[in-house]
Amino acid sequence: MPDSSPVTPHTFTTSRAHRWQRLGVSGATVWFTGLSGAGKSTTADALGALLLHRGIGHYVLDGDNLRHGLNADLGFSEADRNENVRRLGEVACLMADAGLVSIVAAISPYRAQRDQVRATHLAHGLPFIEVFMDTSLAVCRERDPKGLYARSKSGQLTGLTGVDAPYELPLHSDVVLAPSMGSPADQAQRVFAKMSRHTA
Repeated sequence: MPDSSPVTPHTFTTSRAHRWQRLGVSGATVWFTGLSGAGKSTTADALGALLLHRGIGHYVLDGDNLRHGLNADLGFSEADRNENVRRLGEVACLMADAGLVSIVAAISPYRAQRDQVRATHLAHGLPFIEVFMDTSLAVCRERDPKGLYARSKSGQLTGLTGVDAPYELPLHSDVVLAPSMGSPADQAQRVFAKMSRHTA
């Protein structure tokens, strides 16, 4: 069947390589995944502070924050969760192409969607670092920073990832962080070390 789409990508005269070289930047995406309460946003914030201290342009795309704007029209069905991750991945890819380090903190429960985001970055020649916050459900329940586990236990909330909705463990994360690996700042240092090898 012939492609009848009226949309044709425009090729710009200024290439990414020229833009990055001229501005002295190098884009990449760091994607934090894990259960609610695993420490994704906290460690992402620590990584952002580390990058700022080093003068490296970045932006943190927090999954919950974007659900108040870009993804406000999405619910928590499997299809909506997948679309949430797809949009996050596309925005991260654009930011990385611009020369920023895109730091994404999102549960992103389904492996196929995370792998697709990685594939999109690789297809565009952009570094992608997946960071799995390997925090057990028991520890996440104990932390419960947003009260989600308490609401789930009382029956006020259903579909909580890791409780009555699935979370598919990553198989090939670039960095795996557990609570025993130090403070968020310590963990951010580990991620930065991996970033440096990927973007060198």
